[in-house]
Amino acid sequence: MRNDLNALALFTVIAEEASLRAAADRLGITRSAVSQSLRRLEAELGVALVRRTTRSMSLTEEGMRLRDEIAPSIAEMRAAMEDVRTHQGIVRGQLRLAVSSIAESVLSGALLADFCAAHPAVQLDVLVTDEEFDIVAAGFDAGVRLGEVIEDDMIAVPVSGDQRQVAVCAPAYLARIGAPSHPRELVKHRCIGWRPGPRTAPYRWEFTEDGRDFAVDVEPEITTNDMELMVKLARAGAGVSFGMEETFRDDLATGALVPLLERFCPPFPGFFLYYPSRRNMPSRLRAFVDHAARHRRGTRTEGGGD
Repeated sequence: MRNDLNALALFTVIAEEASLRAAADRLGITRSAVSQSLRRLEAELGVALVRRTTRSMSLTEEGMRLRDEIAPSIAEMRAAMEDVRTHQGIVRGQLRLAVSSIAESVLSGALLADFCAAHPAVQLDVLVTDEEFDIVAAGFDAGVRLGEVIEDDMIAVPVSGDQRQVAVCAPAYLARIGAPSHPRELVKHRCIGWRPGPRTAPYRWEFTEDGRDFAVDVEPEITTNDMELMVKLARAGAGVSFGMEETFRDDLATGALVPLLERFCPPFPGFFLYYPSRRNMPSRLRAFVDHAARHRRGTRTEGGGD
């Protein structure tokens, strides 16, 4: 029974890392030991769990099914062990976070740096991604995304104030082309779009009028997955861009970019730290949740918020 549990726990690490070598490095054992454990587990189950080539590794259908079935239980056991360690007064272990690339409240660095300083025995692993996936099955402790796209079965706590999406352009573009008076006029403008990845649709340009939300189907002349490049192109006068107000804050403050259509861009609830409801929350996650709440309260106080 002990060997079975060890093999299953090792398999979850392989699934999380998507690499035998990375799994071995994370566990501090040899790659040979990882391969042998995986082969024994596959032999016992009578199915292949991993599809291997000389260059890559992926889970088979059976491997994905096993990962999804055992990941919550393995997470519970890890949490229980960490809770025992916490009674010794030290929060430790690896905290894995999946954070949206537009979550400036987290990615600005202050929240994460302060947490690491307060808990030096915690190893922080942050994946910046806009891909939507099951964070539990992928081995993450928590994620940070806009509240509207978080699953209903997750616990979500705010880590930012209200946010706004805005349309912006450079003063030179505005002088040359003129400002749209309504979002639907954007289809006549040169637009700079953003997409999180090559196989995903560009970010939707959404506005609000008379309390009703609507989207404008712009066809960007330029599309990129690099937020910094998008801002640079807008600053250079290449066209109108659209995104979170925090993304453009510095350029709006200096006048390098000017806002458009502001009356169609009301605020909405911002970013949330979300995680699964567990009987035994890992101590490292509990510490981060508490830290994020304190950080948000401090930020709101400094900024004059409620």
